[in-house]
This record gives sequence, structure tokens and C-alpha cells, in this order.
Amino acid sequence: MSRSENAVALMREKNNCCQSVLLAFADLTGLSPDVLKKIGAPFGGGMGCMEGTCGALCGAETILGLVKAGDGPVRGDAAALHRAFTAKCGSSLCKEIKGRDTGKVLCSCPDCVRYAADLLDAVLAAPKE
Repeated sequence: MSRSENAVALMREKNNCCQSVLLAFADLTGLSPDVLKKIGAPFGGGMGCMEGTCGALCGAETILGLVKAGDGPVRGDAAALHRAFTAKCGSSLCKEIKGRDTGKVLCSCPDCVRYAADLLDAVLAAPKE
């Protein structure tokens, strides 16, 4: 099973979007699933209220930092991940993705989780510059 499909399966087990992405990459972090779930707890639902950044993107950015920080600047990779996610999902803000104010859903939660994991995989697999 790919990491992205694992992340979607983890979401179906009642983890929020952020926790699902974090848990799908747990093996790269050295952190326990319990710790990762606690880290991701406040980021589901657009940081708890749909106003903020999508939890799936928050989880992907967190893993990026845990895995790549210390190997040099990570900000360029973080920006690239953010741009790619926004292009794929239509926005990085949960309220816009879910169409809270417009009624138009740009991307489902499972797809946000899937795309965040796939895009993170690509960033992590890219050769170091």
C-alpha cells in the first residue's frame, strides 16, 4: 500500500487529516504514533475551525521538517510543497477547499490527504541540491 493510500485508510480510522499524514510517515520520524497523534491533534479541520491551513498540508510540512531539517535549508522544499498542494487542491485554506463560504467544494478531505502524502513523497525523493 502506498503512503497516500495508507494515509487515507488512517483517516477512515477516525484520525484527522493532519494525523493521517503524520502517521503514514511515522517510520521516517523516530516518533511514536501516540506522539504524532498528539502533535497533529490541533491541526485537523483547518486548525480546529476551518479558518486555517488544511491539516493534511500541515502534516506534510511537519514531516518535511522532521525529516529534512538539519540537512540544510528546508524552506524552499516547504514552499514547493505548499505551491504544489495549492495547485492540486485549489487552495491551502480549509475553508476555501471545503467551500464553507461559497458552497463549492474544491477537494474532498480524503483527496487532500492523498495529495499531501503523494506530494510529500515526491519532495522527499527529490535529490539534494
